[in-house]
Amino acid sequence: MRLLKLVPDDTNLDFMRWRNLALIISIVVTVAAIALVFTRGLNLGVDFVGGQSVRVTFQQPPSLDQLRDRVNALGLGDASLQEFGSPNVIRINMPLPEGGEAAAVQAASRVRETITQDYPGARFDAVESVSGKVSEELFRSGAWAIALAMLGIAIYIWIRFEWQFGVGALVTLFHDVWMTLGFFSLTQLEFNLNVIAAVLTIVGYSLNDTVVVYDRIRENLRKYRKMEIVPLLNLSLNETLSRTMVTSISILLALGMLLLFGPDVIFGLTIAIFIGIFVGTYSSIYISSPILVWLGVTSDSFRPKDPVSRARGPRNETDGAQV
Repeated sequence: MRLLKLVPDDTNLDFMRWRNLALIISIVVTVAAIALVFTRGLNLGVDFVGGQSVRVTFQQPPSLDQLRDRVNALGLGDASLQEFGSPNVIRINMPLPEGGEAAAVQAASRVRETITQDYPGARFDAVESVSGKVSEELFRSGAWAIALAMLGIAIYIWIRFEWQFGVGALVTLFHDVWMTLGFFSLTQLEFNLNVIAAVLTIVGYSLNDTVVVYDRIRENLRKYRKMEIVPLLNLSLNETLSRTMVTSISILLALGMLLLFGPDVIFGLTIAIFIGIFVGTYSSIYISSPILVWLGVTSDSFRPKDPVSRARGPRNETDGAQV
């Protein structure tokens, strides 16, 4: 019985042919993502902005304007409403009332009584309260976690390989993270601690994929001393393509099932990782590898300097011959 292969052994795709076009597309989309985040902003959840959040499931999709008016009539501050996975599930965000935990519990009870009276059969799924001080600390800690993870990964790859590889890994991670943030800014999905966890997962996956490709490139740099760098990168990408596709497709299939049938509470986490895996697979081919060409890496950039060999003159090697 023959095993199924997604990528044939003799695959020889010319990835580097499109590297300049991919660079232009990546720069445009990354700049657009950064601009979106700084102009439109992220729909920060209660975890990061503080306040009180009530998630309610209605038997029929309610009118958001009418529901907002009824909640605002309670005098608890301006409420913002958002669909949570389906039109029947509504998240109601309100400012945290003064008076501590007791006041928050009382405010939630008033909201519950009003909605239960006006919308029979409504079910309250969750009530969350986060103070402003705690939310500020959570946002700062999450930002530091992402930044330090990216910096640590770049240093690790710099030590394991060369500085050009470290720069390539850092640019790749920067690209992947901003693509994910741009998606959340565009769609205005809630950005909470679950999404921070997803971004850190994306950073780890992108590192893993990049290291696999870089390790094969380093191996081929030692093996094929006279091969030009562009064909060598194409060779390395084709040799790792099967592993990249099998890993990415299997993860995307699992995430796709979670998006379709998983609970709403992890929807943000799931969609963030789904986007990150898709973008990370693209960047491991068209960002991390071509950047070595743009940084001036050649087939003999990391060849050990042997004084005896230099005195005897260059070795007679054939193009593509193994050493």
